[in-house]
Amino acid sequence: MSSEDIDVLVIGAGAAGAALTWRLSEKGVKVVCLEQGGWIDPSTFPSMKINYETHLTREGDFNLSPNLRNRPEDYPVTTAGKNPPFIMMFNAVGGSTIHWQGIFPRFHPSDFKVKTLDGVADDWPIDYWELEPYYNLNDSMIGVSGLAGDPANPPRSARQMPPLPIGKMGKTLANGFDKLNWHWWVSDQAINSKPFNDRSQCMLHGKCMFGCPMGAKVSTDRTYWPLAIANGAEVRTWSRVKEITVDKFGRAKGAIYFDRENKIHEVKAKVVVVCCNGVGTPRLLLNSKSKLFPDGLGNSNGVVGKYFMVHPTHFINGVFDEVLDSHIGPMGSPLFSQEFYETNEKRGFKRGYMLIGERTFGPLFQSQSIPWGEKHHEEFSKIFPHQAGLTVVADDLPEESNRVTLDDSKMDSNGISAAKVTYSLSENSKKMLAHAAEKATEALESAGAKKVIVPPPSNLAHLMGTARMGTHEKNSVVNANNQVHGVDNLFVVDGSSFTTGAGVNPTSTIMALALRAADKIWESRQKWG
Repeated sequence: MSSEDIDVLVIGAGAAGAALTWRLSEKGVKVVCLEQGGWIDPSTFPSMKINYETHLTREGDFNLSPNLRNRPEDYPVTTAGKNPPFIMMFNAVGGSTIHWQGIFPRFHPSDFKVKTLDGVADDWPIDYWELEPYYNLNDSMIGVSGLAGDPANPPRSARQMPPLPIGKMGKTLANGFDKLNWHWWVSDQAINSKPFNDRSQCMLHGKCMFGCPMGAKVSTDRTYWPLAIANGAEVRTWSRVKEITVDKFGRAKGAIYFDRENKIHEVKAKVVVVCCNGVGTPRLLLNSKSKLFPDGLGNSNGVVGKYFMVHPTHFINGVFDEVLDSHIGPMGSPLFSQEFYETNEKRGFKRGYMLIGERTFGPLFQSQSIPWGEKHHEEFSKIFPHQAGLTVVADDLPEESNRVTLDDSKMDSNGISAAKVTYSLSENSKKMLAHAAEKATEALESAGAKKVIVPPPSNLAHLMGTARMGTHEKNSVVNANNQVHGVDNLFVVDGSSFTTGAGVNPTSTIMALALRAADKIWESRQKWG
């Protein structure tokens, strides 16, 4: 496809880029996607190897952090602030869906209206009900295992597959919640509980984050991308974008990118869509400087990169006398509780959090806290396989001081400035985490744990908020259609467009937003020029 034939140029082949490209290609739109990584051969996944856990360790080539695995397609991300986040992303066709656990909750209606309901942050310019048809469409396309009827969430269509088994660990946690009379429900998971769309059912290996070779876990290289390519879409791998170009009128013209041999190319398109995640997207926009946009593209108001959000997290484990099966998959949450999700002023903080039943890694990771020596095996046998975990996913309200900027002291392999993430926990988040640790401990003890391990909190780097959606141009980067203010043929479609982060995993909402944005782009096609 020549440059002159391209209708829409998509940058980034992860969850958002894949869903958006498929939706546009279904309508006959000519789409090219630039992806700085390549296709990952499932036969090379660590999950296929006997030493699979070593690939996720500090020096492992499948580590969650680009700063640690240092693949050629990665770029450095420096961190600062009182609580520097652990940055997680994966650069490949499929993006971080190669790595993820497949946990697939939706936002609550209240998550879109926190200013109206709770007097904090900002309301989204759209609501849950506008996004609901796209949640449903996405579910039907990729296949979701679960069970309709959760009283903590709006009614939804029947799941495509029955829920995955919660196992002995799940039943143990459920028993604890029941004793406390707390809400719990089996998780929606983007993992097949039976064959679906020519993809295998889950074999319960417990290695989801090490790559799913049989394709039971949804990754967009196995779901949306084959369909989009069959429709005529093109993915150009090993294509690292240097900048988005603009014409003399300030409209997006295309992009300049490096190929694998470090040769530079220019591509032009009628519409440009950035889908590079909550760190990569502001990095690209800020690096796209010109006479018309000296502070970066879409940054005339100085908002690009600000309001960075993650999910403040506690990984809390209970140690039980009985043998559990928490190392047996799927690795994602078998069940969750949203007992403390909505705001309750008596708790002393705004918004809330989700408790998700967390399966454990294998024996290597569980042995790391066990001292070496003659007592090693004895002590290890007390831990493995006797643990059940609860992970706290806390709603991280946006703070202007939490931000992504450029770090000109570090460059990627093509000489492009690195991203720098500055992050500190808010007082609201600190109070929420303290409350969550107390309640998770209570739930585990109710379930029968003889010991509860509460490590320091961490920041689960779901990367959100740095090109936020809003109704006012002065404090947002994109409008309700994911269209960049002042550049009508440039769109941002990924977690960076989130106005607030909610207390749930974001991928379902990212994909639903991408499908909706594709329709909005299609509706404006007469203005493409």
